[in-house]
Amino acid sequence: MAIECKEIRRHHRVGMQEIAGVHLSNSVQFFSPTCASAGSEETVEPYTTEKLSRIPGGYIPLTEPCRVMTVDFNNLQELKSLAARKPWKLSLPVIEGGILDAVVVWFVLQLDDEHALSTSPSEETCWEQAVYPVQGLPDYSVKTGDTVLMEVCCQDCYLKIQKISSLPSKCGMDISERDDTLGLGNEAELCDALAGLQTTSKQDGNAQVCVLESTEIALLNNVLYHKCFKAAMDKVLSALNPSKDSQSMDVDGHDSGMNLQENQNKSFLDAAPDPLYVLDVSEGFSILPIIAGKLGPVRAYSSVEKEQHQAALNVISEANHFPKETLEFWLSHLEDESVVLQRPKSDKLWSIIILDVIETSGLIQQEVMEKAAISRCLLHSGGKIFPQYVLVYGMLVESESLLLESAVQGTEPTLGFNIAPFINQFKVPVRVYLDLSTLPCVPLSKPAELLRLDLMNPLLNSSSREVKVEICKSGQVTAIPFWYHIYLDEDHSLNTSDESSHWKQAAVVLDEPLQVQVGDELVLDVQHHKSNICITIRR
Repeated sequence: MAIECKEIRRHHRVGMQEIAGVHLSNSVQFFSPTCASAGSEETVEPYTTEKLSRIPGGYIPLTEPCRVMTVDFNNLQELKSLAARKPWKLSLPVIEGGILDAVVVWFVLQLDDEHALSTSPSEETCWEQAVYPVQGLPDYSVKTGDTVLMEVCCQDCYLKIQKISSLPSKCGMDISERDDTLGLGNEAELCDALAGLQTTSKQDGNAQVCVLESTEIALLNNVLYHKCFKAAMDKVLSALNPSKDSQSMDVDGHDSGMNLQENQNKSFLDAAPDPLYVLDVSEGFSILPIIAGKLGPVRAYSSVEKEQHQAALNVISEANHFPKETLEFWLSHLEDESVVLQRPKSDKLWSIIILDVIETSGLIQQEVMEKAAISRCLLHSGGKIFPQYVLVYGMLVESESLLLESAVQGTEPTLGFNIAPFINQFKVPVRVYLDLSTLPCVPLSKPAELLRLDLMNPLLNSSSREVKVEICKSGQVTAIPFWYHIYLDEDHSLNTSDESSHWKQAAVVLDEPLQVQVGDELVLDVQHHKSNICITIRR
């Protein structure tokens, strides 16, 4: 079934041409790994998975569900021929206009004539659905009466849905009932032609292809994140270089010719022989060094490791008319890559050091406080670590779903077999990659500040804290979801539970539910040790 889904879209397609004043060059095309696997010789999962019933913002079916294939596990010859079968075409009539974001797939396992298991999005099941994001099309919009075309094959033990495209209704293709081969006559030719167009669009000109993880694409689409960093960096750099306002680089090139612009940039560097140094050691692909380079006479250092990512950043840097000295790759300057945090030069210090404090999973990055301690020793007077501090927030909730997904509950689900005491020895105390906005739960308290992690002032940190929480709704406390407010400075902060956030949330799940009444006051013992958070409850 083809669907429209904003959440899938923002994790697999970069949706803007400009981010915080930095122009993303048309010479760079971003793809997620699921798309890259189609042309790869490596065995890579050609899909991602999502629990569509809980996906933030929901989804809109654009087509009716359609049977892709049937496999008879009792037919040995059919199983043998499955992998050798040639790709076949599939066409789905569009019943609802919208944006073509993905094709989702699930299975119905027929155990016998009377019993079946389905992983459909409409079923309450432990399985997720397979998601094949649509990428590389010039236009993703479809209208009622259009047709979604795709190619299906079984390769490397995976079901692959590839060459997804759409055909406008005005082409007048016959989409009448057919068997599951769906690869007859003109339709096959049309599919091949459209697939060729799609491939051409990907390889258009000398475009630099850059494959990013889905979380990295979601980060690029996080407008507030980049705006906040730009404003906070500008504030620090302006304070350290009072003449910066008159030297700020207008790299947009809207009001001047390119030669004039390059001469301007050169004069800026000549006028500021001693630039300010910015180091970004956040993990994964980041354009923050380029944003910093736009803010004046700055030497910005990126810690990206992959050559493909470095090439993409270079192309974007050139498209913004930056002098070559503005952006450099820090790891190429290091003799020992395990010691990333050191001076930019023997006689220089950093004006800004950007650290990754929170993992996208919702946990605190390992050794982040140790990195902050080293970073403080490498800062120029007036320099800052970003973020400067982080506040951890949490609340008490009743969530049967979290309980059922975290441990085996009794013997009823296992038909009387006492499996729980054994299997629950291996349960984890903290659930990660949660979407609090769609998690089935009932809040039993208001959000409370649990902990402060201060990267600039360690005297404000404590490894343990007691927090009193008042119950505002009767029920059973089963879990404590938590998230973060990340303060770049006092004026600019990011909430990791926001709708636009690329971060997920985490939750501590109690071993035993705790019955509470309105007005009860509980005490949370919050411990922070080696980047791990432990929370226990007592009355």
